[in-house]
Amino acid sequence: MQNRIIKLGMFAILLSLLTGCELAGDIFEAGMTVGIIIVIAVIVLIIWLISKFRR
Repeated sequence: MQNRIIKLGMFAILLSLLTGCELAGDIFEAGMTVGIIIVIAVIVLIIWLISKFRR
């Protein structure tokens, strides 16, 4: 009986760790996407400012 409880406990810990890794991966992927969007927005802003000052 005690062996079964230990196995179930270890299985629960393993599942929680795997879910945590997936969550961290999703967070970093979303952060990367936001970072790319911000970089593109800054480049567009710089190009727009340069075009305004050249006129």
